[in-house]
Amino acid sequence: MNKTIVIIGAGKGISYETAKNFGLKGYKVALISRTLSSLQELESDLVSHGITAKGFQGDVSSGSSIQNALSEVRATFGDEIEVLLYNAASIRPGQPTAINVEDFVYDFKVNVAGALVAVQEILSSMKKDSGSILLTGGGLSLYPSADVASLSVGKAGLRNLAYSLNQELTPKGIYVGTLTINGFVQEDTYFSGDKIAGALFKMHEDKGDVEVVYEEA
Repeated sequence: MNKTIVIIGAGKGISYETAKNFGLKGYKVALISRTLSSLQELESDLVSHGITAKGFQGDVSSGSSIQNALSEVRATFGDEIEVLLYNAASIRPGQPTAINVEDFVYDFKVNVAGALVAVQEILSSMKKDSGSILLTGGGLSLYPSADVASLSVGKAGLRNLAYSLNQELTPKGIYVGTLTINGFVQEDTYFSGDKIAGALFKMHEDKGDVEVVYEEA
């Protein structure tokens, strides 16, 4: 099997569990994050499970940084990417009228624009008829909170982007979906990272709805 998943916004929790889930099924794993020490730790842990994994430094707030990181991924793992998971987020407390505009724009770059840059950069390498682009959404896209207004706007924007990309790319044989996690990620609960990773893999397998709302019944 020659399948690669690229995870942007790599860290503990959802990203790690998704890397492990796909990796144990034979996928090669490319991890992108700003922090080298974190990448090295994740890479080492995944390799200890027999998974082919490598970390690449990249800053999602910078288009050129993400482009360079994805170029390194292709040089390492080849030009055919099966799955892209965008799991980066800037979580900044603050009500709308108190937010510094520069901070708000930075957050939007991380929460939304970085995903678009990644898709545009990786699109030519995505496998047609089997490739998936997965975006980690949140309940704030449906139920915004004034206390985290910037993230609320970001998740709403990411959800909208997922729908737009799905309309454009489905006819081209590439699935785009967003998992709207309507709850707080916490281990040993319904919202544990490994269960969410399982939901993401199912989305990739099924290639059905553009949006799956992950919430307790």
